[in-house]
Parts: sequence; C-alpha cells; structure tokens
Amino acid sequence: MKITRLDVHILRAPDTGRPHWVSHFIVPKANEILVRMQTDEGIEGIGIATSYTPIEAAIKAFNTGIGELIVGADPLAPERLYQKLFALTSQKIAFEKGWSREAIVRISAAVDIAAWDIIGKVAGLPLYRLFGGYRSAVPCYVTCAYYRDGKGLSELRDEIEMLRAQGHTGFKGKVGGVPLAEDIERMALVREIIGDDKELMIDVNRGWDLATAVEGARLLEPLKPRWLEEPVRWADDRRELKLLAQKTRIPLSAGESELTSYGCRGLLEEQAIQILQFDCTMMGGFTEGRKLAALCELNHVQVAPHHDCFIHAHIVAASPAGCIVESFTDPERDPLQAELFEDPPKIAHGRLTLKEQPGLGLTLSEAALKKFGERIL
Repeated sequence: MKITRLDVHILRAPDTGRPHWVSHFIVPKANEILVRMQTDEGIEGIGIATSYTPIEAAIKAFNTGIGELIVGADPLAPERLYQKLFALTSQKIAFEKGWSREAIVRISAAVDIAAWDIIGKVAGLPLYRLFGGYRSAVPCYVTCAYYRDGKGLSELRDEIEMLRAQGHTGFKGKVGGVPLAEDIERMALVREIIGDDKELMIDVNRGWDLATAVEGARLLEPLKPRWLEEPVRWADDRRELKLLAQKTRIPLSAGESELTSYGCRGLLEEQAIQILQFDCTMMGGFTEGRKLAALCELNHVQVAPHHDCFIHAHIVAASPAGCIVESFTDPERDPLQAELFEDPPKIAHGRLTLKEQPGLGLTLSEAALKKFGERIL
C-alpha cells in the first residue's frame, strides 16, 4: 500500500468575544492541522495536530514540499514513516527549507495518527483493540474555570453548574493567573458546587514559582484534588517538580508542554510525577504515545493525555496505565469537539465509550470542515 495524496486543512476558530486565559496565556479555541491521507487502495486516514503557537510555520512547511516526503510512503509502516519525518529536525534540508523544529514535530504527529487510522481500517478493528484492548470505555473529565475578562465568582458558578448538569464526574479548574488567595476561593467554589463525590483536578499551566507552588499545594490540599498539574514554571521544572513532590501529598502531573517523547521520559526519570499527560497530537502521534504508555505502566505512572479525547481515548483504553481523558464540552471554549465529527463517541456519566468502527472510528463533518477549515494542500 502507498500514500498517493495528502489533503491538508488548517482548522481555526477565532476568539470573537472574550478569550479564555490560563495562568499566563490565551488558549485558542482551535488551532489545528488536519491531514487527510489517501492511499492507492482507496482507504483514507485522518490525523490531527494541535498547536498553541502560531500555525504559519506548519503552513510554510507544507507549501515548500514536506508533503512530497510523505506521498509514496507505506502507511502500514508507521514507525518507519514517523522516524523519517522526525529525523528532519536534525537534517540540513530543514534549515534550507525553513522548516521549524516544532512544525516538523506537529506534522509528524498528524501524519502518524492518519497512518494508524488507515492501519485500523485495513485490520477492520478500532485502534484501542489493536493497541491492547484493555477496556472499551474510559473515565472522562471536563476542563473549566478559565479566566475571562470581567468573569467573577457568579459567572464561575454558572459555568460549573452548567457542566455539572451535563453529567460530568470530574472537573479540572485553572489557577495561577490571580493572587493565590483569590485562586483558592475560586477552587473552593468549584468544590462546593460539584460536591465531595466528584473529582477535582487543578491546573497551573506552569504559572507558579516553587515557593508559591509549595504554599498553593498546602492551601489546596483540603479541597482533595486528584492531581496538581504543571505547577511550576518552565525554566527548572524537572528539579522543582521533584522538590515540590517532597512537600505535598497531592499527586503531581505534567507532560503536555514537552516537545518530544524523550522529554516525557525525563519527567518519569525524576520520579516526581504520578500522572503523565503527553499529547499525541502535539508530538509523536500514536507511535510514540504507545511507547510512553508502556513506559508509564512499567514505572507505575498513570496516563492522562492532554486534549482531544476522541483520539486519546484509544491510548487510555488500551493500557492498564490508562487513567482518564480530557474533554471540552462547552462549545464556546472548543467548538471542534462539538462539531468536527459526525456521531463521535458518547460521553455520559463521566465516561467516554469508544465505538467499534475500525481505525479512529471518526467521520469528519464536511459542514464543520467548511466552517472552520482552510485548505492549504
């Protein structure tokens, strides 16, 4: 089998109203690379890459020929294809073409996911079964409590009550963007609304220095968070995570900000985190994601991937280390989850149930593609 054509779209959903802030940056509603990979046997695979940075670098790479290195390859050999693309990050051609390292990593992730989608369709099996088939439904939480201009406790209450009414059993709130006392008040309100029987996760998005993280963890502990996510700033996060882990009983998590699977391996080597949150759509695809899931299992670390629940559910469902997936069920925050796929897996009562269709089991909505997409190749 050979790849005969790539159709590539950029998916965007610009913030037309008040943007959603985390501790120190705005999270885009959508900023994705969508790859539709065609084969000589008429099978199409789809893959998505997520970017929190400007996506123009990836557009440039496609416009200057990176797709030519993909067409003609065998999609049933994903390891070989992934290694070929990832190797570009250390090759002269990338400099000559002006392909940034991050753009190559993102593109290789989308292509890898599309290749695995094809493999599942050829095998006639959903990917979670090909990857191990440990279970067919996984726990699912909703990310919420973003900062927005003019958003006070009343609006926060309305948001959490709306999400609770949707049936969620896990909620992840954002902190790190206002004084600590104010954040504790915000998270205490979330805990009050969801009750003690629901799970509460806290995400700092690398917004605290170590001293603030130690104090923040102490103050948050009575709220019984399931985990404290990316609690310390980027510059010395490996060492500071280890120091923080020695001073709190709250499990720590990290991984979404790593650019490679080697970076995630480094987090495990520090023995500071109990939950790894790599993102197959931001680096590595399923080829590297499967390796990280196995590494987590062997190191007694749980897997709770960042973003894209319909894609990452296959990784979480396949492994005993699989913990939970992240969802965004407020369409104002993430319209793609609500609209990009026709009849996606169902989320109900805090669980996402995978479908038995082969591959990813996802069918693109042409209406959503027209609404959010810009074809670049």
